[in-house]
Amino acid sequence: MSDFHYEEEDFQGKFDRGTFVRILEQAKPHWRAVAGFVVAVAFVSFLDAFFTYLNKLIIDEGILAGNRDRLVELVVIYGGMILLQAIAVFGFIYLCGILGQRVMYDLRKKVFDHLQSLSFSYFDRTPVGWIMSRVTSDTDRMAELLTWNMLDITWSVTNITIALIFMATIHWQLTLIVLALIPILMIVAIWFKTKILVEFRQVRKLNSKITGTYNENITGVRVVKALNREAANLKEFDGLTSSMYRSAYRAAWLSALFLPAVQLLTAFAVGAVVWFGGLQIEAGGLSIGSIQAFIAYITFMMWPVQEMARVYAEMQQAVASAERFFSLLDSQPDVTDKPGAVEVPSMHGDIEFENVTFYYQPEKPVLTNFNLTVKAGETIALVGPTGGGKSTIVNLISRFYEPKEGVIRINGRDYTDYSLHAIHSRLGVVLQTPHLFSGTIRENIRYGRLDATDAEIEEAAKLAGAHEFILGLEKGYDEAVGEGGVLLSVGQKQLVSLARAILAQPDIFIMDEATSSVDTLTEALIQQGMENVMKTSTSFVIAHRLSTIRRADRILVIENGGVSEMGSHAELMQRKGHYYNLYTTQFRHDLETKYDPFANGHSANGTDGGELSTNGHSANGAKKTAEQVA
Repeated sequence: MSDFHYEEEDFQGKFDRGTFVRILEQAKPHWRAVAGFVVAVAFVSFLDAFFTYLNKLIIDEGILAGNRDRLVELVVIYGGMILLQAIAVFGFIYLCGILGQRVMYDLRKKVFDHLQSLSFSYFDRTPVGWIMSRVTSDTDRMAELLTWNMLDITWSVTNITIALIFMATIHWQLTLIVLALIPILMIVAIWFKTKILVEFRQVRKLNSKITGTYNENITGVRVVKALNREAANLKEFDGLTSSMYRSAYRAAWLSALFLPAVQLLTAFAVGAVVWFGGLQIEAGGLSIGSIQAFIAYITFMMWPVQEMARVYAEMQQAVASAERFFSLLDSQPDVTDKPGAVEVPSMHGDIEFENVTFYYQPEKPVLTNFNLTVKAGETIALVGPTGGGKSTIVNLISRFYEPKEGVIRINGRDYTDYSLHAIHSRLGVVLQTPHLFSGTIRENIRYGRLDATDAEIEEAAKLAGAHEFILGLEKGYDEAVGEGGVLLSVGQKQLVSLARAILAQPDIFIMDEATSSVDTLTEALIQQGMENVMKTSTSFVIAHRLSTIRRADRILVIENGGVSEMGSHAELMQRKGHYYNLYTTQFRHDLETKYDPFANGHSANGTDGGELSTNGHSANGAKKTAEQVA
């Protein structure tokens, strides 16, 4: 487990009303459902309050007055109201459920669309786990705030308001006693609000780190087990979860303390009403049914107040989640279409770097005043040490990043004049670690061109050298590849990835270390497939295995952000410079590995290790042999 954790923006300010308003705005497109459940909840609240008043009438005008007809009338009214309440309850539960699903769909669709527009740089600096936490748990909390929590708030506020109205109609002096309780509750709520919000913000931040750690350990499980890191990772993970537990515990403790505070204040109000109401009964100014109704209304108000306390605590979580969700939604892509960017049907043409400077960090430039001209249809191989700038060059060509200084032209025109879609739709990329999507082989190849027919897919697979192994699978092209292609070998995934690139018929083709992790046979198949693509494309090949680039039109040795050598394979071998040393060293290493008598006890072709010296091809003569082969 890495000691580094993504340090997201801290949200430590006061309660952000703007964020809360943005949450509420997510319900605007569904205002009919909102209005429907608010009306239904208000109606249920009114009926709840009226039931208490109806009980007062039953006691005073029916039971104590001995009026049987009036008692029957009130009971019938009571039964009819129960039926109406059942219908209203069904309505607000149904509407609230529908609203929650629609809001959650909108939020996730909105953030998914936004993620598609963000530049590579955002994903370079942002862990997957942090993003997943925003898309899943944070959208859940926001949707819950807009539905069930908002329902509870509406129900609570309506209940309290209607209860106060009925109380005022019974005895306005007693109502003033209850009203005096409200400012005290407000002061208590404001104090708890700040404390709870701080703790829940910390919980959300730690939850992001924990999600990222889960993702890192699951994806890197082979390395963890190979290096016996389970105990160390568990210790580090325990530190994170313990911190989150402490913050969550403090938040829960504060929330729990809020409820008894509300109950004590409510009990005080009930005691005051009973005392004052008793005096009123003795004076003949208040009936027994009225005092019973008054106490019932106070008790009736206690549960909504407690609910509001609970919802308020959950609202702090939702706001803390929304702050992070909107920080993702508000992030801007570094690479965008400029005004007037044009769509063109083809990117076939010369590619020119003119005084290009690029850096990921200003103090560490990767390319400085880089110049290069590539003719249309030319194949360029890029070799050199790690960190020299090879991948940066192809990332700039692909416009995943843009130059900090200088200009890149395609077909004589600044490539920022073209839309991103125009460039990306004409790219074909095969990476060192190919990625396949869950689904079948056919679906993964078709990803290169969605309108391709089955015949075109199979033709692309044949050109890539993937057709034979696909037919050998139980379901052929309809074989599932699993998540990330885990059901296929690295070589098979690479061939499918190459077929996908061939199907796209790209104008610009990029191979980034595509043969570094495959066996010799698969490498030959990939090499053949590459040649099929390169016939019609301007191609860039990054390779450490130099035998795969001997046929390139030009080989560029990239060092320290510039071109140290350039030429064909034969030309560079004759110069006996850096490329010559790289090639001969690698050739010697391959021979030593192939004919090492201590590796498997025999050579790769089944002969004894001693046969190499018999034929005069000792390791010491490998450099001369490499020159002869070249």
